[in-house]
Amino acid sequence: MRVIVPDLPAFESLEKHGAELLRFRPRDGQTFEQADGLVLLFGPGREQRRALLQTPGLQWVLTLTAGIDHLTPDLPAGVRLFNANALHAPAVAVHVVSGLLAAARQLHTYRDQQRGRDQQHSGRWQRWPERMHTLRGQKLALWGYGHIGREIERLLTPFGAEVLTVRSHTGEQEKANIRAQADYLVLLLPSTPDTQGSVNAEFLRGMRPGAWLYNIGRGDLLVQDDLVAALQGHLGGAILDVTDPEPLPPEHPLWRLDNVILTPHVGSATADLEQRAADYTGAFLQTLLQGRQPDGEVDTGRGY
Repeated sequence: MRVIVPDLPAFESLEKHGAELLRFRPRDGQTFEQADGLVLLFGPGREQRRALLQTPGLQWVLTLTAGIDHLTPDLPAGVRLFNANALHAPAVAVHVVSGLLAAARQLHTYRDQQRGRDQQHSGRWQRWPERMHTLRGQKLALWGYGHIGREIERLLTPFGAEVLTVRSHTGEQEKANIRAQADYLVLLLPSTPDTQGSVNAEFLRGMRPGAWLYNIGRGDLLVQDDLVAALQGHLGGAILDVTDPEPLPPEHPLWRLDNVILTPHVGSATADLEQRAADYTGAFLQTLLQGRQPDGEVDTGRGY
């Protein structure tokens, strides 16, 4: 089996699985005469991805990301696509729970007070405790429930939150009921024609006053102008790891709202990501070489 892989030190260990490795370096325009599979991490721009996806003989692609929307427009017909939700679930879940705890304890407002403020003369410094709470008894809606959602639910168990889940088969009335009662609503959906722009003014009006919205799915799920209006109105706040566009322009009003916590699409980032990605790829190749079906095959029409 000939497999195109990133030219990174951690991926050298893949040779032990018996595949012939063809290494590509990001942004150098390499192409290959033939390959059975392609493994993509971060790095290749769209033009390089397009060229690699057109490699003759390609049967499958493993993207070491959770999302696939950056690939589906250029994926050749008949080529199987696998993603790596399971690789990223632990880090993303920790990021989500960290954000929820930061919001519940108002850590962002205390941090803002440190910035050029005289604490002795700042009345606001002592005012924030009235907004603080724990997650015990809070209703937390997971809008999407796969590997990442299940890991978030597991991590939330010790904090005593009540977890509500929205899945592909959840009816519209049940979704509306969950949206209306959730104290926190976490978006975990992929970007598809059905989900893009689905979190709009109507959706946000259905959330309870004081609720927080957390988007760690895809930036284009949200109509951001509608979100800004809701944040200046009935919503309690928002935590956004993804935006549309990315990066968020410096003049965007979200930067100026003190009830918003922004992180730059780092939900899955860890210091050992490259090694974990290589280990995940090794297990994937081993499964294929043994004639078994690997996890993570994507229905490109549904986006997951």
